[in-house]
Amino acid sequence: MDILSSLFGFLLALCLTLKVHSEEAVRCGGQVDASEAGYITSPGYPLEYSPHQSCQWVITAPEPSQRIALNFNPHFELEKLDCRYDYIEIHDGNSEAAELLGKHCSNIAPPPIISSGPTVFIKFVSDYAHQGAGFSLRYEIYKTGAEYCFRNFTSLSGVIESPGFPDKYPHNLECSFIIISPPRMEVTLTFLTFDLENDPLLLNEGDCKYDWLDVWDGLPQVGPLIGRYCGTKIPPEIQSSTGLLSLTFHTDMAVAKDGFSARYNMTYREVSDTAFHCSNPFGLESGRISDDQITASSSFYDGRWSPRQARLNNDDNAWTPNEDSNKEYIQVDLHFLKVLTGIATQGAISKETQKSYYVSTFKLEVSTNGEDWMVYRHGKNHKIFHANTDPSEVVLNRVPQPVLARFVRIRPQIWNNGIALRFELYGCQITDAPCSELQGMLSGHLPDSQISASSARELHWVPSAARLVASRSGWFPHPTQPLAGEEWLQVDLGLVKVVRGIITQGARSQESGGTSADNRAFVRKYRLAHSLNGNDWNWIMDTKTSMPKVFEGNTHYDTPELRRFEEIPAQFLRVYPERWSPAGIGMRMEVLGCSLPETTTVPESTTPTPAPTQPNASEPLSTAASIPPSSQEGVCDFEQGLCGWTLDPASSLVWALQSSNRTTEPGQDPALGSNSLDNYLYIETGDGAEAQRGRLLSPEVGADMGPLCLLFSYQLEGPGSLRVLLRNPHLEETLLWALKGDQGPVWKEGRTILPRSPKEFQVVIEGLFEHSGKGHIWIDNVHMSLSTPLEECTQPFAAFPPDMKGGALPDGSHPTLATRSVPPMPPNWYYILAGGGAILILATAVLTVAICSQRRQNSAQKSLPAAYYSPQTSHYPRGGSGRLGPDPALTVWLDKEDGCSHY
Repeated sequence: MDILSSLFGFLLALCLTLKVHSEEAVRCGGQVDASEAGYITSPGYPLEYSPHQSCQWVITAPEPSQRIALNFNPHFELEKLDCRYDYIEIHDGNSEAAELLGKHCSNIAPPPIISSGPTVFIKFVSDYAHQGAGFSLRYEIYKTGAEYCFRNFTSLSGVIESPGFPDKYPHNLECSFIIISPPRMEVTLTFLTFDLENDPLLLNEGDCKYDWLDVWDGLPQVGPLIGRYCGTKIPPEIQSSTGLLSLTFHTDMAVAKDGFSARYNMTYREVSDTAFHCSNPFGLESGRISDDQITASSSFYDGRWSPRQARLNNDDNAWTPNEDSNKEYIQVDLHFLKVLTGIATQGAISKETQKSYYVSTFKLEVSTNGEDWMVYRHGKNHKIFHANTDPSEVVLNRVPQPVLARFVRIRPQIWNNGIALRFELYGCQITDAPCSELQGMLSGHLPDSQISASSARELHWVPSAARLVASRSGWFPHPTQPLAGEEWLQVDLGLVKVVRGIITQGARSQESGGTSADNRAFVRKYRLAHSLNGNDWNWIMDTKTSMPKVFEGNTHYDTPELRRFEEIPAQFLRVYPERWSPAGIGMRMEVLGCSLPETTTVPESTTPTPAPTQPNASEPLSTAASIPPSSQEGVCDFEQGLCGWTLDPASSLVWALQSSNRTTEPGQDPALGSNSLDNYLYIETGDGAEAQRGRLLSPEVGADMGPLCLLFSYQLEGPGSLRVLLRNPHLEETLLWALKGDQGPVWKEGRTILPRSPKEFQVVIEGLFEHSGKGHIWIDNVHMSLSTPLEECTQPFAAFPPDMKGGALPDGSHPTLATRSVPPMPPNWYYILAGGGAILILATAVLTVAICSQRRQNSAQKSLPAAYYSPQTSHYPRGGSGRLGPDPALTVWLDKEDGCSHY
């Protein structure tokens, strides 16, 4: 009996031990550090997971600005049944209360998941039955590609490549390349090689699912999308004249290919006031329009009558639909908004049967986005164009009223034997006409802050939505049916331009899905007012009636209308709707014009200088135009443009060019320049304005150049700040010079050392208004000098306020990015320190005597300390003595910018 009892006890202990070890073996969950990539699996994976599991993981990225990417192994198996029993949940945060990104089960692996923040919460649950193989996922920091591919290009020509080219590109990229051209220049983008991951189920061009390249006519996500490309087919050549051409590159977590390489070139457009003709062929016959830009409702089944064969004078058949019907059409995507003035058509003779086919009449349809179409009208009726009477003759039809369109459709109405069509389109670009540069509404060159209105209805219909073509909605004023002339839409061009025309377009709200006529609005008639300063306004007048001119607006919510008028100088332009559609006022617009004559000259140099009439983004240091040593001694007085300096389009304020004959003030140092400062750059703010800043970026300064002395003239009036920073190739910025507070309405000089650097760098001049109030900052005579002694480059000047401390660098010092300048101590400080030390010793002695005296009297109360002076803080904690300090001087700081700079 004792033996049996002992054996039973041993077996019971063994079972309990095995149970404990089994529970320990399937234990799961915990905190996960995503500093390095790793894997999370269900217990036992790839074998069956255990029942009764409830595992929780929290994955955390090391930096708060980082995101986490999850990629599941295709071998994924959890019990089905609507994810009620076994499942995995992913939450966008650090707990189960965070937003649910997905709940998954079955045997289909979830798609890649990317968090919006630095943490992800994962929960895995299993019940008592029907286990599967489970899951395995890889976690890693989501890479946006900032270290590879956020670059701007402003040189006359260059090459854009995918990161790592010609090697395979990395995963998880969101890249951006922006080509910025000066006015009157056209950008041509030609792809040399192209190999991106291809979707084998790709049905239509642009239906890319994994990796793709988007090309934008303007800033990414702002300007119209020209096309989306993937696979191995080289995209067509692209020409843009809007001033901005952008590429965005997206890759996923899986397959990586060799990527792409493209060359761009900028060329001047010859614009003639006398020889302008808007009748150029768009390129169907020549092949400039690619096959991918020509599509149709259908084509004949044998493949010998496809849309690409619809080119004028093509000798191999033509386009024929699968069925002869007036519902069939052929369509061309011109990639950009263009002026259509004519259509030439031709029939065809079948090479197989020798039978003749041609179209006798057709209708024309146009669109700006490929979705909203308008049938071209002549008067109130649809226009019927009379085409061919035989298969070979070319018949040219002029469009009675030229129309603006990107997409063009020809819809045959009557035909002979069957539909067969070859054709060509004629017209021109909007910018081909004299003084007709697009001023930045369509491309995004004009920031949202420069578009305003009398009122706005809702968040989606604000003034910034009034961009021509690019916006999917438009501006709607708050009243649905206001009084005529009561509401207005205003554009601030940034500085005075020559304005010559305006393009208006209707708008579509998102109510009722955006399909009913009730939310398709446009303006039928309007008046225009212009101003040089935003306060004093003048109407554009009708020369016949001497009254404010009433312009004809739109008759359709999608089709733009262009209206020209006599050239006027203006910085501000307002549109006052007078009559509108039954759905109310809805508007998108663009302004046409050019630079004032004195600001349009581009200096003859190896570096293109954008005219200072539009904000230009900075060029990357690897491709920016360098400043040669011979040009370091030149003074940029802005008489011939920006001298290679560029304007930051991300700034809320834009440096504008101003012509002035202001003379130097009494007492001004004559060394600051001549008695007249002609052209200069300025930014200004008014009462009630929010915090704003404007940034000016220099051309690239070459490696191992210097140290240099940066000299510049400035005015700082009002509650502003002026700073000079140094930007390295990684876009990290270092504060060199700072000035804060009102300096009065006089020109003064600033100086600071540009240290020698082993890498290229740029100089950033930044004007900042942190508080409301009227003020301005002016900049002129910017000079990077090799000859100015460094001792003179940091001497104190009367330009700096008394609360700015510092001094010159020690003799013979040569600062670099790795050092920090140490200001010498002015002589009067030695007397101050000596006096302060004596006072401190005396105070200590007095205090010691007082304490001893109190101890003798057994008193617990301590005596009050005597007044003292601290050389560390430069003020008196007690007492009424005034503040002591040295004469005002400049401090050269080489600390890395951290957002908490001290002035």
